[in-house]
Amino acid sequence: MILVTGGTGLLGSHLLYSLSETNQKVKAIFRYENSKQIVMDLFHYYNPNDAEKRWERIDWYKADIREIESLHDCFIGVKQVYHCAGLVSFDRKDFKRCIKTNKEGTQNVVNFCLKYGIEKLCHVSSTAAVGENQNGLTNETHLWRNDRLRSSYSVSKHMAEMEVWRGVEEGLNSVIVNPCVIFGPGDWRESSLTIFKSAENGMRFYTSGSNAVVDVRDVVYAMTFLMNSEIHSERFLITGENISFRDLQTLIARKVNKRVPTIFVKKWVSMLFCRFGLLICRIFNIKPMLTPDTINSAYKNVSYDTSKVKKLTGIQFTSLNDTIDNTIKGRLKSNRK
Repeated sequence: MILVTGGTGLLGSHLLYSLSETNQKVKAIFRYENSKQIVMDLFHYYNPNDAEKRWERIDWYKADIREIESLHDCFIGVKQVYHCAGLVSFDRKDFKRCIKTNKEGTQNVVNFCLKYGIEKLCHVSSTAAVGENQNGLTNETHLWRNDRLRSSYSVSKHMAEMEVWRGVEEGLNSVIVNPCVIFGPGDWRESSLTIFKSAENGMRFYTSGSNAVVDVRDVVYAMTFLMNSEIHSERFLITGENISFRDLQTLIARKVNKRVPTIFVKKWVSMLFCRFGLLICRIFNIKPMLTPDTINSAYKNVSYDTSKVKKLTGIQFTSLNDTIDNTIKGRLKSNRK
């Protein structure tokens, strides 16, 4: 029996589809009933003739990793746990929410794994919890350090990893994966896929930053390979192709037949615009689209070394071109609130 937390997210839903190919029974945690529909839509996108049969292999449990009492039944009879649930927010007002979900939620998952004698845990972290190499490629050995530019999200994901390592010290077999920006079929209003919605609306401006993009199917492949191997007590960057934000925006814009960004914006201008926007958002009590953390990220240049995961899993990362094509072709619309 396998348990997947965050089963209705971009990564969790693709993991469920992959696990449904096996004869193993799968439990999946969800929070809102209507959020399951987008998972069903994903199953139909990849395999319309077999979607219903695959769906029947999943037992859904309404629970919240932040609420201990809701988790007991989820772990009964389980041998492996994929912990995909988490909160992504770069709004500093969400610091407590990030800590509650990412750090304390992971603490709960680890404690239940220890209590129920789970054989192995795969914890989905983030590149935000990895250090940075200022003079070349960043790899798993570069340790995270706190500084004033660290986002609330980064702090919470680092603290979540510390909970996993604590579990390892207490005897829990675990692997940690650190994906970067994940693309794949899903709701363009959610998480990393919002860049496709922005491209659809037309993007005129670009920044000087860079990051990496990975196909959701590659992340799932790496996770399941590692979970079914003898590897444990290790972390792995799963980061695909390194690319500048301008090149990424341009590639997506051309794929959706919209204008490409042509105007470079200096960081101080972005920050000024951000501060003004935050003031307006406070007045009208609405969630800001830009925050100081998102601005800092947009101007940061970081590239990742994937040699460790390639060597141990044999993974061949999907080309960014194919990843974007699949994300556009498989666009899904959810009814989640």
